[in-house]
Formats: sequence, C-alpha cells, structure tokens
Amino acid sequence: MLLIAPDRSYRTGSYIKAANRLGIPLRVASWGTADLPSSGLDLRIDSACDTESLKIISELNDRSLIKAVIPTDDVTVDLARKVGEMLMLPINSEMAVQVSTNKLAFREFCRDHDFRTPNFQLSSADLNYERVAFPCVAKPLTLSGSRGVIRCDNRGELQAAIDRIGNLLQEEQKGPVGKILVEDFIAGDEYSVDAIVSNSVLEILAIFEKPDPLYGPFFEETIYVTPPRISTKLVEQIENELQTVCDAIGLSEGPIHVELRVQNHEIWFLELASRTIGGRCGRIIEYQSGVPLEELVLINALRLPRPQKNKLSASGVMMIPVTQEGVLRRVEGINKARAVEGVVDVEIDCREGEILRAWPEGGSYPGFIFAAAESTDTVEYALRASYECLKFVTAPIFRSKC
Repeated sequence: MLLIAPDRSYRTGSYIKAANRLGIPLRVASWGTADLPSSGLDLRIDSACDTESLKIISELNDRSLIKAVIPTDDVTVDLARKVGEMLMLPINSEMAVQVSTNKLAFREFCRDHDFRTPNFQLSSADLNYERVAFPCVAKPLTLSGSRGVIRCDNRGELQAAIDRIGNLLQEEQKGPVGKILVEDFIAGDEYSVDAIVSNSVLEILAIFEKPDPLYGPFFEETIYVTPPRISTKLVEQIENELQTVCDAIGLSEGPIHVELRVQNHEIWFLELASRTIGGRCGRIIEYQSGVPLEELVLINALRLPRPQKNKLSASGVMMIPVTQEGVLRRVEGINKARAVEGVVDVEIDCREGEILRAWPEGGSYPGFIFAAAESTDTVEYALRASYECLKFVTAPIFRSKC
C-alpha cells in the first residue's frame, strides 16, 4: 500500500497505525524535511514536480508491487490519481479530482449539470453587486474548517467581509486576495456525510446532524451527532442524490466527505471532498461502524473483507468553540467534564501560553468532547453538559504597535 501525504499531515500517523493493525505493508510518499513515523519506510518525493515523483514511485513499484494508493489530503489527491493511472489501479477520473478538491470547480460543476447550488461569483475589483442576493456568504477558496466564512446581510457588510477575508489570506499567504467566493446563503438544517465509494457504488458510513444552527455571521462548527434525527425517507433521499452526484462527477473510488443543507425537503450540496472527515471527528465513524475510519479506507482500497465489530447506538463529538480570545492561562473543570454520564473522553489540545483565536480568523479548536449513549438525544445532552463544566481562563492579548 502506498500512502501519499503532504509534509506534516496529521492524518499520516493514523493511517500508519491502521496499516499496522491490519498487517498491511505500507510505504509513505511525502515531501518536506519532517521525519515520518514509519520506521524508515518513507519515500521522499518532490512537491514541485509530479514527473519526478512518479519516477520515484515507479522505481518503488519495480521493487515491491504497489496494490493500492491512498491520498491523505486534498493536495495529494491529484498525484494519487496519476500514480493510479500509471500503475493501472482503480482511480477516480481527472474531472472528479478537480471538482472534489476545489470549491469553485464544484460550484461550477453543479451549476453546469443542473444540481442545486447557490448562485455565485468570484469577488474582484468589479464585483457585480447587482447579481448578489442578500443574505449572502463570502468565503475564501483556499482555507478550510469554516475559516474566513462570513454571512453578509447588505452591501456594506459584504465589502467589509471581503476586506477582512483578504487580510486573513495575506496573513496566511494563501493565494491571491481576489479569490473569494460570494454566493447565496442557503437556509436550512445542515448535515455532514461521510461515505466510501467502491467500484462506483456509494456506502454511507455516517450522516452527522449539526444541532447548533449555522446561520452566521460566522460558521464555526460545534456539535456533530449521529444517527441524525431525520426520517428514513430523507436518509434515502440523501443517499440517492449523493450517488447521482458521484456518478456525474466520476467519483468511483475512495472516501468522500460532504456538506449539505436541507431546505423545504430539497438537498443542496455545499461541498464535496474526496478525502475523509477532518480532525478527530473520524473517531465517531469507529463508534458507528466498529472499525476505525482509516482501516475502512485501507480495507476498501485493497478489497479486503471487513471485520464485524461492536457498534454503538448513538455517538457524537463537540468541537469546543473559542468564545473568548486571549492567551490561555489554564482550563478548569476537565475532570468534572469527563465525569458526565455518556461522555467517553474530553481532550484538551491547547496549552498554557497559547493564543486562542475565534472564528472567522481562528482555525484551531482548543479541544474535543466525545460521547456515546443509547440515543442521539442523550448524546447531545451529554456533550452540552460536559462543555458547561469547562472554563477557559485567558489573559488579554497585547500587540505591539511597532
């Protein structure tokens, strides 16, 4: 198995552990200078030259036959496609890769193929405000995790949002400031879907309900719970329409992560990515399937039989929000939060002295709360009760004017 990962991808370690548990020989192809946790089995490739990278991988294949290739992140999906094409492995189409790794390309594809999608345009010096319907949403094309996503209710708010996103992009050095998507705001309940595609057949692993309304002005996500409290008919509708979208795009292999909204019984697909869910939220997939998410991806790629393991009735995660910016001094109430019935764990990632930054500029959650119970209602209650036990004590941020 060949895993293609960008430098310092947080997903790499999880895939290596999954391969070890399954007894699958794994090589990691990555660029950069950071050490890889793969016991000397890493392969250095050139991020600036796919031709050279393909040559290195071809030489590896000559020594040890590669049976499957997996990309970890959006930036390695296209190279994985080229490797699969070179080695005649099951792969997604070139169009599928483009559409599933680029927000604008996905919007354009949906528009051109009559799938429900918000009206949109790219912001620029000559932005046509006459085409903007308020409320609208401004979002950068190059950031993830809802960073820089802002709802605007009038022209003044839109201009302020574009300026704010531009400043964030300059700070992050994430491409031209003009690459900002302006699109209609779609009201409705929001859900995430994680699935695996094999031989063009879609299998939904989990549909995550987001009980906290995401109506703006910012879109920091908090709670995911599953199974969702929706009708069987809506579940079937989501599965059927998502299968139709995947068929149209040419997505035939591997994991996908989807963001959608349901408005008046109609499904609007907001984002579709040919990768697994981000962060530690993938742990919920394990609770629901009994098998870790990365293992499912490897098993699917190699067409191995899936082990039958115990599943939990309902589960969820709370991505702890940043409600007050500042320099972290301490976190109080962790043991009390862990003691709440139904809570599986409370993981605090931030450390003393770290700057906590709220959305839309923020991008790091200070921690996660995991819960499992017999019902989705009980899971949501446990997550909220655990969160109420926590207190993040911060000090003001003093910035130099020099």
